[in-house]
Amino acid sequence: MSHPLVAVKNTRKLVLGFFLTALAFFQLFPLLWVFNYSLQKTGDLFGSAFFSLPVTPQWNNYVRAFVDGKILQSSINSIFIVVTAVVITTVLSFCIAYACTRMSWKFRKVVLAFVSLGMVIPIHVTLLPNFIWFGLFGLIDTHWSLIIPYVAFQISFSTLVIAAQLQSVPLAMEESAFMDGARYRSILPRIIAPMVAPAIVTAMISTFLSDWNEFIMANTYLATDAKRTLPFSIIRFQGQYASDYAVQFACMVLVAIPALIMFFLFSKWIMAGVSAGAVKG
Repeated sequence: MSHPLVAVKNTRKLVLGFFLTALAFFQLFPLLWVFNYSLQKTGDLFGSAFFSLPVTPQWNNYVRAFVDGKILQSSINSIFIVVTAVVITTVLSFCIAYACTRMSWKFRKVVLAFVSLGMVIPIHVTLLPNFIWFGLFGLIDTHWSLIIPYVAFQISFSTLVIAAQLQSVPLAMEESAFMDGARYRSILPRIIAPMVAPAIVTAMISTFLSDWNEFIMANTYLATDAKRTLPFSIIRFQGQYASDYAVQFACMVLVAIPALIMFFLFSKWIMAGVSAGAVKG
């Protein structure tokens, strides 16, 4: 006969497992729903069944999405913009975080607080001011009109994440390196950066996911079809009076695949980076 405490623990585990399974299902259901509808005909989407499996999967929807949606060209544009933004954001955030947490100067706490204020400002609030400034500097309809605001609005979160883990790194690491004759240009990339790698990866993935799916700024600043990013592939199949919804769903799946791959590959790093410095606080 099992002990009552053991039975209570098993019941709690069972309830928790059921709850987490249900939560995972509701999180994955929209993805499964989009994929299912991407294999149907547009006319079949308005039937009575909310989630009916396609009788004859329409794989041609993905061919049309890739060719007519100009996925390849848009992917190249998105990759250039996002990778550039990720690299610049990560390097600047790492330098700011290091200067504000590891170096002694008068206004370092003020600067860190000022940088963190960027998290409370929605990125799309700056649409009109940025449009005016970019127009003056000739940046409208260029990829830099997206890279600059992407970097500016991701620096705050990335800096705070990296700074949190930097605070847990012993100062003796740098002191011993300085005594051996090393300089900042070798200490930062060879000693400090590897020790805060989870936070750096978290900052990179967060920037990637945020910028990869951004559409409103891209729709505002980019006018030339050859320079547009992946989200534009979805609206190519949207007409004035009718839309090819099945192909649009196929575009959504293709656009989401890189982000999903990045998230699943680096999920452990993300969790480690987010929790970095939590104990020391």
